[in-house]
Amino acid sequence: MNIFRSCCLSLVLFFLSSTQFASAVEVGQTIRVSGLTSLSGQTIAAEQLAGKYLIIQVWASWCPYCHKQNLNLQKLVPQLSPDKAVIVALSVDRDEFSAQNYAEQHALPFLTAMMTPEWSATLGKRRGIPELYVVNPQGKVVRKDFGLMVDADLFELKKYGK
Repeated sequence: MNIFRSCCLSLVLFFLSSTQFASAVEVGQTIRVSGLTSLSGQTIAAEQLAGKYLIIQVWASWCPYCHKQNLNLQKLVPQLSPDKAVIVALSVDRDEFSAQNYAEQHALPFLTAMMTPEWSATLGKRRGIPELYVVNPQGKVVRKDFGLMVDADLFELKKYGK
């Protein structure tokens, strides 16, 4: 009986680890970017994001470190050429209203959306928030940071939008 129980438990753990808890995407890996619907209701097709550097931030409205990072990303926006780089902020808030309220209250000038199952599967397991990825125009992850970045690190991101 213990062998049967161990086998069942192993199968359940294998299933969970191979689906919901997929490993995190790492620098050097190529990802397939999906479209999304912004918090303002705008539909963005994957083709609209293709061919550009994507600066992807995973954040939440209740996170003080995310707030600091959002302030820096706001300062970064005017330094990026919109045909070369796009900031995509994916909220992991439990409800869309909190994220939308935050984005409106702080007048976030970049694309904000809710984390979707597709994006979650693409990025894999997170280590914490904020988490930031830079994906090159070919879909390759060229940078990954988690936790609050120092101001100098964030402003180094402008090189992707020149």
